[in-house]
Amino acid sequence: MTIQLSTTQKTILEAAIGHLNGSIHPLPEHIKGGAAKKVIESLLKKGLIEEDGPQTWRINEAGFCALGLEPPRPVEDFEADVAAAEATLAEAKPHRRRENSKQAQVIALLKRPEGATTAQIAEVTGWLPHTIRGFISIAKKKLGLEITAQRTRTVGPNQGGSPGSYSTYFAG
Repeated sequence: MTIQLSTTQKTILEAAIGHLNGSIHPLPEHIKGGAAKKVIESLLKKGLIEEDGPQTWRINEAGFCALGLEPPRPVEDFEADVAAAEATLAEAKPHRRRENSKQAQVIALLKRPEGATTAQIAEVTGWLPHTIRGFISIAKKKLGLEITAQRTRTVGPNQGGSPGSYSTYFAG
């Protein structure tokens, strides 16, 4: 059974959906005086709103259905869902890393006291320099490693990128 709503009734119910507690107050500005009283009476008669206190009303489940919307779930159900999700997360197995993976090898190189250069990492993994730089970025952001770089310049002052320059990376 579809409930016929006037434009004014529909406006009030749609405004109530936007309010946190579903209150129909404040009414839209263009609905005043006797018109407001009659619209509220008709919504009560149709069972689309319910009294929430003296002279205050809020939209109910039937009001949501009249607009073709699903009524919101009670807060208790939401809290139960959150508790169930948290329990599932607590039971989840921790991510395990393989000891012999390239990632583990690079992290071991970076944790040495002397650190590791791009050339040393490439020798162990077979990776190209751009892959190594990408891994270091991901290791900082996603693995949470504290990685620092020390730039060594071997050819003249301020010769960034000169053939004899290299970076040494350290993981702390």
